[in-house]
Amino acid sequence: MSGAVQTGWAPSTGPATPAPARRWRRGLLIGAVAWAVLLAALTWMSVRNDPPTVREQRSLDQAGPVVDRAAGELAGAAGATGLLELGPPQIVTGCRVTPLADGAALRREVGVLAPVGTERAVLTGIAERLPASWRARVGPGRNGPVLRADAGEFVAVEGRPTGDGRVRLTADSGCRRVGSGYVTAPTAAAGEEAAALSAALRALDRPADAAPELITATCPGGALARTARSVAGPGPAASTGALAPLADGTPLLDHPPVYAYRAGPVTVLADLAPDAGRLVATVGCPG
Repeated sequence: MSGAVQTGWAPSTGPATPAPARRWRRGLLIGAVAWAVLLAALTWMSVRNDPPTVREQRSLDQAGPVVDRAAGELAGAAGATGLLELGPPQIVTGCRVTPLADGAALRREVGVLAPVGTERAVLTGIAERLPASWRARVGPGRNGPVLRADAGEFVAVEGRPTGDGRVRLTADSGCRRVGSGYVTAPTAAAGEEAAALSAALRALDRPADAAPELITATCPGGALARTARSVAGPGPAASTGALAPLADGTPLLDHPPVYAYRAGPVTVLADLAPDAGRLVATVGCPG
């Protein structure tokens, strides 16, 4: 066998890179850029047009009108004879929207008459009169029945017995970005509730407020429910017996230091605790 080396062949240096592979990588890069542009466009359109999907996407100034409307719906569902008081808007600061962003929550309360033993029936009746879209339900809680509902825009509604013939309904925005802040509704003119409050203060031998705090909520039909409020502050507890002559018939509540009665269309609630006495007079939603 010959040992001569065959000539005419160049040593192999591996296959050359085919042109189709370069075109494939270029197409992949163009596709990735186009996909990124499409995602950015879809995100921009979603932010502009889609409803919020989490509470943090709505600021406190946006939640304020929803909480106010919820207070009016709760007042209407309570009925003119069941509504005891409208609480003033409360803004609670110091919560965290994210680990890096502070926020605040808006809360409104509505006090309703519920004689001891009737709390569940009262809450069930209120739930049935609330808008169907709220999906209001009454279920068991740790200390009694609890009403829960969703007023929309991530505003939660709850109702719980207070143990003294009342239930407290709340509309709560949860922690939000502050935005431009909560704006209170324009102050309405005082009516019969202010006169009833002055009469109660005189009966208790306390000075009448020149301009009591007036709290309102817009009823479902557009009228206003109104509460005139006087905070007596710390001092000796007064006797609820002085209010009995002002009541039309039997009192609604008589659990000292808490006393409530009707005077015409006005419901008067006196909480005469020595550390935080207060009087409120309320006119509820019509109908």
